[in-house]
Amino acid sequence: MKLGVISDLHANIHALRAVWKKLQDLQVTQVICLGDLVGYGATPDEVIRFVRENQISTTMGSSEARLSFDINNRELRQGIADQTIEWSKSRLSPDDMKWMRNLPMTGRMQTAHGRLRFMHGLPDDPDARVDMADSQKNLNELLEQQNCQILLTAGSHIPTVREVNLGFIINPGSVGLSLNGEPGADCAILDFSAAKLRVELFKVPYNFQAAAFDILTWDLPSMIADVIKNGSVRK
Repeated sequence: MKLGVISDLHANIHALRAVWKKLQDLQVTQVICLGDLVGYGATPDEVIRFVRENQISTTMGSSEARLSFDINNRELRQGIADQTIEWSKSRLSPDDMKWMRNLPMTGRMQTAHGRLRFMHGLPDDPDARVDMADSQKNLNELLEQQNCQILLTAGSHIPTVREVNLGFIINPGSVGLSLNGEPGADCAILDFSAAKLRVELFKVPYNFQAAAFDILTWDLPSMIADVIKNGSVRK
């Protein structure tokens, strides 16, 4: 079995289509998504339609939570995140909104290498971020707490794999708004066919100029276009 893992699509249909083609070319058995389909990018409706039409198993990201529910006990995030979330509401149908509200917080499956759990942040908080640079001790405790040998989590937009005594913690990075220093769309493939789990991270090229053009066309913050073109936030 080969499992494709994507996350943080952020309303970038150009990146999503390129990643999907890459995963199909590599003959993955299944694709799962860790959330954050919307926010930042200019094509939230197209991204949601693509995910739904291709029946990609998806958990709720922090962007979906903010867009779907009136979260009064949280302060607005700094910068442009909530601005683009609000804009996205005008692009989505009532059916899309209902679908997002019903997304699960977590997913799980049994694999040849043990129990796998996937989520955007942590089970009770999609805004939470797993510190991928944390100690072996703390990451082992996290796997114990989640009762799994493989934990897929996201939100940082930086692809990372950590192998510890009790298993793997994997962040596939971001399809639509990668922040690891070069333009392109991130994804991961987990290959369960060997004696030991094999994890590959990919940077998939796509027409990021078109994605940036879409953002400017809709008068969204130009900073987002710069991030897409550079793969980082320029200071």
